[in-house]
Amino acid sequence: MTKGRRFFTDEFKQEAVALLESSGRPLEHIAKELDIQPSVLRNWRRRVARPGGPPQLPIQPAAGPLASGDQAAEIARLKRELERVRMERDILKKTVSIFSEPRK
Repeated sequence: MTKGRRFFTDEFKQEAVALLESSGRPLEHIAKELDIQPSVLRNWRRRVARPGGPPQLPIQPAAGPLASGDQAAEIARLKRELERVRMERDILKKTVSIFSEPRK
């Protein structure tokens, strides 16, 4: 039995690409988590990509104790990481709700 063609909202596509860019994990892993083909996610990334924009690098953890000046930078890094994790959580929640809907 073959699967019917699935349709995804533009919001889902944008969030999937944002997750890919912010997580620093391989495209294949993200695609598997979202239950889509890697080529589909690759195409979405091409469509959503901003021309001339620099690639986002994964966040590097700080090593050793922090000086008082470094605390502000660490707080900023942690806030960015928290935002990324929240985005991942929201995408996964939406994915679960999409796949939990009865098929038509």
